[in-house]
Amino acid sequence: MLKASNLSKRYRTANGSDLTVLDNVSFDLSQGDTFAIVGPSGSGKTTLLGLCAGLDRASEGSVVLNGITLDSLSEDQRADVRNKHVGFVFQNFQLIPTLTALENVMVPLELRGDNTAESIARKWLEKVGLGDRMDHYPTQLSGGEQQRVCIARAFSNNPQILFADEPTGNLDAENASGIVDLIFELNQTAGTTLVLVTHDLELANRTQRILRLKGGNPEWV
Repeated sequence: MLKASNLSKRYRTANGSDLTVLDNVSFDLSQGDTFAIVGPSGSGKTTLLGLCAGLDRASEGSVVLNGITLDSLSEDQRADVRNKHVGFVFQNFQLIPTLTALENVMVPLELRGDNTAESIARKWLEKVGLGDRMDHYPTQLSGGEQQRVCIARAFSNNPQILFADEPTGNLDAENASGIVDLIFELNQTAGTTLVLVTHDLELANRTQRILRLKGGNPEWV
């Protein structure tokens, strides 16, 4: 489902030198695997997730997602791959403030031209426990409820792989626990591959494999 081979990422600094944020990372995930990327802030976790999801290009190495090599694709082609095969859950929710919960979940479905977008969105909002909050706007929802909308949106297009970047980072302990349980429950039911970025080792230990990054260098836990 996901094969990362010798991924490195470097940026050119203002003084003309190269800054390496990720150095020679490789791993291979099968359908249904759960995988955590851990490490302190600035260790390269989100950079690695971005490369694997086709949000950015590696300086060296390659990514194959669901049999599709991302490196040679254009921006539009990579966006199309993400829309068809990938779900995202982010720390800061990334909901559209002018749309209701229902409309936020419908957006990726409508982009795919799905004429059943509303019924699918309603089904997923019911699954995450927001059946009575569909017509509320993000500002009318708690942080935990906003993240549940994000989870419904992520799973609504039946992704083969889910990328979750610090999904509990903006939540209190009680809400965080519920969100984690929900992600793993839905992930298991759907058979989705899960790539989880977190600084929380307790959360990471719920996955099958853990990769620790330190200064962009990988080590298996």
